[in-house]
Amino acid sequence: MNRVATGNSYSQVLNDLMRAQVREQEANTQVSSGKTASDLKGFARQAETLLATRSIQTKVEGFLTQGKTLTSKLESQDLALTQTADAAAGARQAVAEALATGRGDALTSELSSWFSSASDSLNARFGGRYLFAGGQVDTQPVTAASMADLTTQPTVAAFFQNDNLIPASQLDESTTIQSGFLADDLGAGLFDAFRQVQAFVDANGDFTGQLSVTQEAFLQGMLDDFETARSDLTDATAQNGLIQNRVDKTLETQDARKSMLKGMVGGITDVDMAEAISRLQQAQTTVQASAQVFSALSQSSLLELLS
Repeated sequence: MNRVATGNSYSQVLNDLMRAQVREQEANTQVSSGKTASDLKGFARQAETLLATRSIQTKVEGFLTQGKTLTSKLESQDLALTQTADAAAGARQAVAEALATGRGDALTSELSSWFSSASDSLNARFGGRYLFAGGQVDTQPVTAASMADLTTQPTVAAFFQNDNLIPASQLDESTTIQSGFLADDLGAGLFDAFRQVQAFVDANGDFTGQLSVTQEAFLQGMLDDFETARSDLTDATAQNGLIQNRVDKTLETQDARKSMLKGMVGGITDVDMAEAISRLQQAQTTVQASAQVFSALSQSSLLELLS
């Protein structure tokens, strides 16, 4: 006997078909995006954990960006510090060679050249800002243009325009380190040695030809001053290297944190692709089956029999 009252059956089959289509669409979206859901509502009870983890991710990304910028800055500082230490070493070597030969030909000009090298290094910039100016990053920290300028002021302090704010950098949530140096701390000893030479020249004349006993005695005393300045600058360069090592280790830690947090977020948001594909195939099969049932049911309707 053929059925002629199919209203309830149509409704039930149609609901099944629609539910199957929804499941198919959800599974298809997951397979296409690789994500469990497209918004926080889709993560239900894990939404709070996801928000907290992503907040930490943002902080870690910030520390990584700052750390990489700091690494570049420290590399620039290393170059400037090395050049300044080399200037001190070069000046001492020039004095030592003059004493060894007993002649002072071109000694003053050579020392002036080393002074200019040190001055330029202490005025080094990174990203358009002076490295050793403290907080006054737009103010040139060393104003002496030549070694001859050093005797125009009572002390070398007048030629340093940096403030006393030593640059500091935050490595992570709980660690802040001093990551910079001040021009006067670095150059005062070296500049004072150059100033003594210039003052001697101003008072006694330039070093030319055979060195006099007075000149030799003076230059002998300057060896220790230039050596002390070189040693202090070398120590500063080494300290900068220690800071570089610490920053590198912190970046490694932050990279590890980044990977861990990415895994945590992925555990919440990333779909199991094999499972999602399986659900998609099942949903497609269900849609096809529901559609066939709907089609078969339409053949047993009252209208079909009357026609």
